[in-house]
Amino acid sequence: MTSTRVHATAIATPAGGLLLLGPPGSGKSDLGLRLVEAGSILVADDQVLLAAAADGLVATSPPRLAGLLEVRGIGLVRLPFVRQAPIRLALDLAAPPQRLPAPPDGWPRRAFAGVALPVLAFNPFEASAPAKALAALALLTEESGHGWNPRSA
Repeated sequence: MTSTRVHATAIATPAGGLLLLGPPGSGKSDLGLRLVEAGSILVADDQVLLAAAADGLVATSPPRLAGLLEVRGIGLVRLPFVRQAPIRLALDLAAPPQRLPAPPDGWPRRAFAGVALPVLAFNPFEASAPAKALAALALLTEESGHGWNPRSA
């Protein structure tokens, strides 16, 4: 399986994976850490390998980075991680979010490893960012018929 390497953070949740995109300092690792604190699991930080699979896009970590997350001001920390996760949604941390974006079927899509993924502009530094990220994923999975209870994350 061929993979594409992207500068991102990938997080696994019960509803599927989140791909956090943005330039250095945009909050990828910070939001990833807060999502882990909220019960999600790290897949990869800084570098993510993405590959097409039968049911969509799968994220893995380069072996030398597995389980490591950069915490600014502290350094690299080792966290529990999963080896791979299906990615359902990308959050673009560099784009200003809209107050009321279109429903999920109207979100822009971006191709990774030949698989089109919904992308949502997102502010990672709000206190509610982890809850909003999980709510966006829940809304997306609800619309696609994969109901999910955000309280189970």
